[in-house]
Amino acid sequence: MAETFPDIRVAAVGTGFFSQFHYDAWQRLGVRVVGICSLDRPSAVRVAAGLGGPTLFDDAAAMLDAVTPDLVDIIAPPTVHAALLAETLACGVPTVCQKPFTPNLAEARAAVAQIKAGPTPVIIHENFRFQPWYGEIKRLLDLGAIGDVYQASFRLRPGDGQGPRAYLDRQPYFQDMERFLVHETAIHLIDVFRFLMGEVRAVTARLAQLNPAIAGEDAGLIIFEMAGGARGLFDGNRLADHAAENRRLVMGEMWLDGSRGTLTLNGDGSLFLRRHGENTAREIDYAWDDRGYGGDCVYRLQRHVLAHLTAGAPLMNRAEDYLMNLEIEDAVYRSHAEERRIVL
Repeated sequence: MAETFPDIRVAAVGTGFFSQFHYDAWQRLGVRVVGICSLDRPSAVRVAAGLGGPTLFDDAAAMLDAVTPDLVDIIAPPTVHAALLAETLACGVPTVCQKPFTPNLAEARAAVAQIKAGPTPVIIHENFRFQPWYGEIKRLLDLGAIGDVYQASFRLRPGDGQGPRAYLDRQPYFQDMERFLVHETAIHLIDVFRFLMGEVRAVTARLAQLNPAIAGEDAGLIIFEMAGGARGLFDGNRLADHAAENRRLVMGEMWLDGSRGTLTLNGDGSLFLRRHGENTAREIDYAWDDRGYGGDCVYRLQRHVLAHLTAGAPLMNRAEDYLMNLEIEDAVYRSHAEERRIVL
């Protein structure tokens, strides 16, 4: 039976599209969602009805005063993250904050300075590293399954960015984002490369806008030079697709090459290992649940946070550590604008 946390009281801010995965995970983890703050009253009522009727608010400060939660989950747009974090930090309530954390690097730096000044943890909801295939890849790399890692490449191909109606049915604000592919999507893979191969020491990037219906870039190539000597390539194109039953599951394909072999990840979450010098790859058998979002990575992340709060388990994704992802993102945009390699 899955572990549950009935003594934890969670208050949440936001009832937009992606919040469904957060609320589903909290419910399955057995926490008590005691308050929901949202400016969209109909959606808040609908969400609350499925959670046993938590109290609804349209003001986050009022919610924090009224329900005294053990944990706050910020699922609202990035433009309000800094203000909401100031509220939760003032109350000393541990907080989970959706990525991309804040709209820009300057706000993120200011927020992290405030977080570092006190004891209250802030965890960024960067869930790709909790997708089960990346956890298994990390385990295999740590075991030396492919030896010394030479390079890794990820081809992002969700195929959802074509035509004038691109993104409108799911997340329409994507069309208006002046920084799109990297700020909204590639930031996930920046974190994955760091999770799998360590820190980034330099980047080189070329970005492009292919669909004139959107404001920002939707394709690009980014080369990561890792501190340990390996290299990473992000090859992103939101208009092109890849072979998968669910093209949003992995959103692409990955290869990792090393001195002893190659690991490949396909769009259905299957992993294959081919030994160096051999011509046949064998499939890696590992367990994961095809539910929720991205192999149930939202549930996995939120369970990770609860294990820290209740048992002191080591914690990933602290805001202080996540800030480097935004430093790398900023370097990517500068590399493209200045047409040069940027050293971090």
